[in-house]
Amino acid sequence: MSFKAEYIWIDGTAPTAKLRSKTKILADDAKGAELPIWGFDGSSTNQAEGHASDCVLKPVFTCPDPIRGGDDILVLCEVLNIDLTPHPTNTRAALAEVAGTFAAQEPIFGIEQEYTFFKDGHPLGFPKGGFPAPQGGYYCGVGADEIFGRDIVEAHLDNCLEAGLGISGINAEVMPGQWEFQVGPLAPLEVSDQLWVARWLLYRTAEDFGVAATLDPKPVKGDWNGAGAHTNFSTKAMREGPDGYAAIITACESLGEGSKPLDHVKNYGAGIDDRLTGLHETAPWDQYSYGVSDRGASVRIPWQVEKDGKGYIEDRRPNANVDPYVVTRLLVDTCCSALEKAGQV
Repeated sequence: MSFKAEYIWIDGTAPTAKLRSKTKILADDAKGAELPIWGFDGSSTNQAEGHASDCVLKPVFTCPDPIRGGDDILVLCEVLNIDLTPHPTNTRAALAEVAGTFAAQEPIFGIEQEYTFFKDGHPLGFPKGGFPAPQGGYYCGVGADEIFGRDIVEAHLDNCLEAGLGISGINAEVMPGQWEFQVGPLAPLEVSDQLWVARWLLYRTAEDFGVAATLDPKPVKGDWNGAGAHTNFSTKAMREGPDGYAAIITACESLGEGSKPLDHVKNYGAGIDDRLTGLHETAPWDQYSYGVSDRGASVRIPWQVEKDGKGYIEDRRPNANVDPYVVTRLLVDTCCSALEKAGQV
């Protein structure tokens, strides 16, 4: 007997990487064993030149394959060079190092992944050659006149749950055909690995419906909301009283110090200036701010957090197309360094 392992990896396409995958057939006695490394043609994925095209796939996360079922599995991989060092496109390796450095602070994340369905070149729910009614009733709406793609969303949710991913919710978003799912709360590597697999499952599920899902941060120009990946973050010190709120303020302040705002924003996804305009529940990309219950700030402190004196912060700047390995690394590095310096650990 044998089973199918779908090896998934992040390619080198710029400015926004794409997901790739291929199937490996493994003997039944490989179940429960360490999965083998594998190779691929990096010259076809923007990760190598033709004269030295081999790249290596190293399994880092495995879960059941809800599409194929049975004993088949999904295998998320890191990309390595042939000497088994991290490939330049491997952003997971840098996160692993930073997460290890600050592991004692127990950072955790919840990432809100927004996305938009497209069919025949326009967003699902948009009439060909025109526009639907203005935004207003679509967010968390119900009814065939306002909600488009729910069957795909429900199928994707079921697939993520069957895969054992840490999905914590779904909702319709502000623009027609736009939705969101949330992953977490999980540690930095776990939330990033699982978000990448959830993205792969989103594309693969929508494929069966003849629909494309996009993480474009501004899929429709004009008076329409963009798509983000709001990133909720906390450490043990932020989550626990009596000084949790002081740690939260330290984290918020650290994100606005010196070059930090630009250091983060320039790594928060391609096209961020199209989305972070100061309109449509965003702060301008070149200005940093934080505030309680303020969805027009760069970083929001939920009202309940202020009331409880402990909890988490929401960085509202990351684009839908952000690399979760990068955004979690930056937040851990910046905030945990500041908390350590302040003795708030």
